[in-house]
Amino acid sequence: MYCGSCLRDNALAAALIAEGHDVTLLPLYTPTRTDEPNVSQRKVFFGGISVYLEQRLPLFRHTPRLLDRLWDAPAVIGAFAGHAIQTDPRLLAGITVSILRGEDGYQRKELGKLLDWVRHQPVPDVVSLPFSLLIGLVRPLRETLGRPVCVTLQGDDLFLENMPEPWRTESLELIRARVADVDVFIAVSEYYARFMRGYLGIPAGRIEVVPLGINLEGHGLERPATRDDRFRVGFLARIAPEKGLDVLCEAYRLLRQGPEAPPAVLEAAGYLGAEYKPYLAGIRAKMRHWGLESEFRYHGEVDRGAKIRFLQSLDVMSVPSTYDESKGLTILEAMANGVPVVVPRRGSYPEMIARTGGGLLVEPDDPEALAGAILSLRRDRDVARRLGEAGYAGVRSHYSAARMAARAIEVFESQVAVTAVDRLSRARSGGSGAS
Repeated sequence: MYCGSCLRDNALAAALIAEGHDVTLLPLYTPTRTDEPNVSQRKVFFGGISVYLEQRLPLFRHTPRLLDRLWDAPAVIGAFAGHAIQTDPRLLAGITVSILRGEDGYQRKELGKLLDWVRHQPVPDVVSLPFSLLIGLVRPLRETLGRPVCVTLQGDDLFLENMPEPWRTESLELIRARVADVDVFIAVSEYYARFMRGYLGIPAGRIEVVPLGINLEGHGLERPATRDDRFRVGFLARIAPEKGLDVLCEAYRLLRQGPEAPPAVLEAAGYLGAEYKPYLAGIRAKMRHWGLESEFRYHGEVDRGAKIRFLQSLDVMSVPSTYDESKGLTILEAMANGVPVVVPRRGSYPEMIARTGGGLLVEPDDPEALAGAILSLRRDRDVARRLGEAGYAGVRSHYSAARMAARAIEVFESQVAVTAVDRLSRARSGGSGAS
């Protein structure tokens, strides 16, 4: 699937490269998949097949690397991704705990491959890991490179909270025990910085915010010339209960029942995993029961071009998540195309709306409130237009990839400066070696 974290990290790396910085983006587990030019390396570390085999079969913890290359090739991993390679936290609990143990985990051979590779590359100024779930790699990387290691926080809790016990508790304990290893944590929103400070026990002053940014190329105010006059309500996210498509469908039903109900259609797009096909089938059954089946269209997973065309066809966009969303990339993408959004007052959404002015906030998990806000934008086209224009400008002012890259460089440079001062201090006092 197009992973929001991969999209964010690829956009950051591409923007840094465009500014003249040297960036090496290394895929872990599977090749990264993005809907724009992919700047990651072809090589995959901690390949999903090796990680699985080493977890399940002790023999593979000792096989020679020459043999491992047979299933570590990106093409081989890619062929299995989506079939044999899992991303479900309920199925990856044991592997997650093992990776968090770092040098003491079953995948220590994979860690050795990574460390051997980085030893033969130009030494970076800073290393950035994409999740606290990889915090077991921090200490070995710092000891090997003598450089600061940052950890990004972008939805880690959703994965952890869906892990079964006792692995969830053990994972949290392992992460909290290694917080001190990290030079700085980077949160993708103000909300997530506040939440994760308490959730992981991160000390004050050890977490910085680098707001999300998107590549704005192709996003604009264009609208399809062949559009009819039906009011188009849109949803773009993974098709999963936590993203709230069922909540939006209920709101749409209420919207269509009112005396002023406009001709309308509910358009949905996004990745659908096999485990959630019954969820979508249930939504279709409800829409059929309500007599609205002909007004609901699921477009599947969309690439970048199709995504932009999809967004530009909408009158309003809503992803009424039933949990506190740390990111919300598709909300930014909708606003980048001048589409007003209606989202619940939770997670990162309030700060996005406050910064951009591009939408309305409603009470969480309340289809009636959601329907009322959406209908208000149909009734007052001037308000909808002003919100769309504000979102269009606000995303460009606050959430561009270039702005994200500039803020990331501020954080990275501050850590490089601290490390340089620390090394100089130790040298003057007669110490040696990097910590």
